[in-house]
Amino acid sequence: MKKVLLLIVLIVCKNNISAQVIFGDAVGSAVDKTSVLMEFSTAGNRGLILPYVTDKTAITTAGSIIFDASTATAAKAKYYNGTAWIDLSVQPANATSYLTIQPPARENTNSKVIIGSNTSSADGILVLESASKAMVLPIATSYQNIINPAPGTMVLLSNGPLKTLAVYNGEQWSFWSY
Repeated sequence: MKKVLLLIVLIVCKNNISAQVIFGDAVGSAVDKTSVLMEFSTAGNRGLILPYVTDKTAITTAGSIIFDASTATAAKAKYYNGTAWIDLSVQPANATSYLTIQPPARENTNSKVIIGSNTSSADGILVLESASKAMVLPIATSYQNIINPAPGTMVLLSNGPLKTLAVYNGEQWSFWSY
């Protein structure tokens, strides 16, 4: 009888398990959870800090987003589109002092966390692998509400119907609207 009861509980739990991860609370920001792989709490004014990378030559996976500190005095947030690195910061910043606080990422190619799949051919420390789901960035109403942001901070600004990606390079914010 105990085995049958345990089997029923496991079947019920299996139907309620999802691969979604919410950081900060159990609610998150997305209303429709069916297309979300990873999201963040709407409480507080926070951003996502990109990994600091001092050698991006080994990164070949399209969709990679980093804080490029190859030249610490001219650091920028960048996105790899599969062919070239796209600058998200516009202006360079001196991130030399920050490299002691957040040391550059030294990737161990045998170690990675994959969310959304059991395996992935993509390189990276955190790999979101899904053909139909995405990550929802942390959302804030104003970049000015983020107290003392670190270089490489990304946040989605929600101001009514206008949505803006804000990226901080350590000295100034850059904005990308859609």
